[in-house]
Amino acid sequence: MTRLLIRGFWLLAVALSVGLGPKILPVREAVAQEVAPLALREIAPGVYAHQAPVTVMDAASGGDIANIGFVVGDDAVAVIDTGGAVIIGQRLKAAIEKITDKPIRYVINTHEHPDHVFGNAAFVAPGVIFVGHQNLPRSLAVRGPLYIQTLRKTMGAALIDDVKLIPPTLLVPLGKDMRLDLGHRILVLHAWPPMHTDCDLTIFDTATKTLFAGDLVFLQHVPVIDGSVIGWLKAMPELAKIPARLVIPGHGQIGVDWPLALDAERAYFTKLTADLRGLIGKGADIGQAARTAGQSEAGKWQLFGVYNPRNATAGYAELEWE
Repeated sequence: MTRLLIRGFWLLAVALSVGLGPKILPVREAVAQEVAPLALREIAPGVYAHQAPVTVMDAASGGDIANIGFVVGDDAVAVIDTGGAVIIGQRLKAAIEKITDKPIRYVINTHEHPDHVFGNAAFVAPGVIFVGHQNLPRSLAVRGPLYIQTLRKTMGAALIDDVKLIPPTLLVPLGKDMRLDLGHRILVLHAWPPMHTDCDLTIFDTATKTLFAGDLVFLQHVPVIDGSVIGWLKAMPELAKIPARLVIPGHGQIGVDWPLALDAERAYFTKLTADLRGLIGKGADIGQAARTAGQSEAGKWQLFGVYNPRNATAGYAELEWE
């Protein structure tokens, strides 16, 4: 775990330097405007999701880069991720209020990355319970301040100054399921071992068989490794067994058939790890790995040039210890 945290910090620095975008655009005027509800689709009865653009976390995106949504039960609402800025969370809340007057009972974060949790402050209110993986409080505490510091520079103060790091108080134990009842609407939450991060959580709506996969599933957007590529590949068969019909990935097209949505991601990781093992076996250094591993997959993914070098670097650091 210590090695994973050290590697995570190093990878975080790389990601923040190459993937978050250096250009700062005027945003204060946009933030000051009346909050406009986010565009949503009803993927299944009572299940709503916002499909964000496939892009990087910078001022131009305004923090709107991750898919987020909510589920409505007979008694209450569960929000699933809140976006990359407080304004995104506020827009999601405005959209919820247009659809239902039922109270928000839970805010569930799928992991600690800023594009999924920086909107949390919009939902702080009496009776709202924040939910996450058992490792999420530690991950937010260790990495959150650096996220805020760096993104304030790259996105601008207007988007970041209102961000609060809000850890969950209801924790899902590693490898276990937790059931949340929204009123004749059961959500099954599962906490996974290190994959995309070390605090990944999935949410399965049993009523409609819809899976909120967080960043355990990427479509269009190349997957990003911040946990363990070996762990990700190892857990995929178990992930595929979730009896879902549709999936809402963390990035890319929403409402895709399950488990077919895993196919492209599995192929990418399989090729990347095969290339890395070959390079390690030949004595290639990590720089060569970052430049060459996985390149045959380049035409299949957006943002490949931004994140594949990082993935190759992370995978090299992990696989050389095999």
